[in-house]
Amino acid sequence: MNKILLIIQREYLSRVKKKSFILMTLLTPVIIAAFYGIMIYFSLQGATSTFHKVAVVNNNSALTEKLKSGKNISYTYFSTSLQDVKKNYLKEGFDYILYLPEFTLDAPKGIQLMGDKQASLALNSKVANDLEETLRTQQLKASGIAQQDLDRLSTSVDIDTMKIGQNGKEEDSSAGATTIIGSAAGILMFMFILLYGIQVMRGVIEEKTSRIIEVMISSVKPFQLMMGKIIGIALVGLTQFILWIILTTAISTVAVQFFTGKDKAAQTMQSASTLDNKDTEKAGQAITDSQQTKKAKIQDKLSESGPVAYVQKSLAHLDLTKIILVFIFFFLGGYLFYSALYAAIGSAVDSETETQQFVMPVMMPLFVGYALSLSVISNDPYGPIAFWLSMIPFTSPIAMMVRLPYGVPDWQLGLSMVLLIIGFVGTVWFASKIYRVGILMYGKKTSLKEMIKWFTYKN
Repeated sequence: MNKILLIIQREYLSRVKKKSFILMTLLTPVIIAAFYGIMIYFSLQGATSTFHKVAVVNNNSALTEKLKSGKNISYTYFSTSLQDVKKNYLKEGFDYILYLPEFTLDAPKGIQLMGDKQASLALNSKVANDLEETLRTQQLKASGIAQQDLDRLSTSVDIDTMKIGQNGKEEDSSAGATTIIGSAAGILMFMFILLYGIQVMRGVIEEKTSRIIEVMISSVKPFQLMMGKIIGIALVGLTQFILWIILTTAISTVAVQFFTGKDKAAQTMQSASTLDNKDTEKAGQAITDSQQTKKAKIQDKLSESGPVAYVQKSLAHLDLTKIILVFIFFFLGGYLFYSALYAAIGSAVDSETETQQFVMPVMMPLFVGYALSLSVISNDPYGPIAFWLSMIPFTSPIAMMVRLPYGVPDWQLGLSMVLLIIGFVGTVWFASKIYRVGILMYGKKTSLKEMIKWFTYKN
C-alpha cells in the first residue's frame, strides 16, 4: 500500500507542478466565459441593431394582402417596374428588393430576394415566414373568416413547467434549464473521461519506451504501478475540476453582480420616466420609510423581471450540490473504469501510433453513450433506453449525468453507482493481467489475439 501511495504522489505532483497545468486551470474558465460572452453579445447585437428595409415589387394580381412590417424589418410597396426599383432602391435607403411574380397562392414559385449584398439565411427565413403568413391570411379571408377571428387565431402560448413533489406540493421547474444542465454535465463527463484516460495511456507508453519501467518494476509490482498511475492522474483531474468550479463560481458571481446592476439602473430609469403626480406623492411619502424597507421593496420588484432573475428562477429548482457531488463520483468511477483499459492498451504497444486498433473498441461505448444520452434521454429521460444506458457501466457515467437534472429515483442512482464500482473492479482485474505481461514486451507488434493469450497466463 505504501508503494502505491508513493506512485500516486509522484504522478500527482509531477503533473500539478507543470506550467501547462497551472495555465490551463486558470485560463479555461476565463476562456469559456469569454467565448460564451462574445457569442451572447454578438447575438444580442445582431438581434437588436440589424434592421432591414425591403422594397416590394408585387406583379402578382392574385396576392392582394400586403406583408406586415416587423421589429427588425420593414416592407415598402412600389407600383413601378422592377427595373426602375433596381436603379433607385439603394439611393432611397433600401437594403433588398422582394420580387413577387405571377403565381397561384397554393404553389408560390419564382419569388426573388435581391440586393447588392447576399441576404443572410436568417433574413431569407424571416421573409419566407412573413410571406407564408400573408398567403395564409389571404386564403383564410377568402374562405369567409373575418379579420377579428383571424386575430384570435394568432395566439402565443407560454407554459410554466411544474413538478409535483413526493408530498404533493407543486415545485417550480424549467425544461430549458434542465436540458442545458444535463447536456453540459454529459459533455463535460465525456471530455474528462476521454482526456484523462488518454493521459494514462500516454504515461504508460512514455515510461515503457524510455525503459524507466524496467527500473520501477524491480521495486514494485505491475499492479501497484498501474493503480498508482491511475489514481494519481484521477486526483489531478479532480483537483482541476474543483478549481474550475471555484473559479467559474467566482466569475459567474461577478457577472451576475454586473448585469444585476445594469437591470437595477434600467429599472430605475424606467420607473422615473413613468411616474405621474400620484406616484410622485407616494414616492415622497416613501422617503419617510426606513432605508432597509425601501431596499427590500425595490429588490422584490427587480427580482420579478430581467434576464438574471430568469436564470436564477430557472436554476432554483435544481439541487446543484447533489449534481456536483454525483458528477464527482461518476467522473471518478467512469475515469477509473476506462483508464484501466487505457493502461492495458499502453502497456501492449511501443508507440502511440500502434494504439489505434485497440483504442477504437474502448472508445465506442463512450461515444455511443454520449450520442444516445443527448438525443434519446433528452426526449424521454424516464424511458427504458435511458434507464439501461444509466445502468451499464460503459455508458452510465454520461447517461446518468444527463438524466440527473430531470429527477432520478434514489434506488436507480444507488444501483447505477454499485454497478459502476463492480464494473471498475472487474475492469482493473482484467486490465492488470494484460498490463503485467505487456509492460515488459518490446519490439513485437501486439495483436488482439496476443493480448487474449496474456490474459490467460497464470502468475
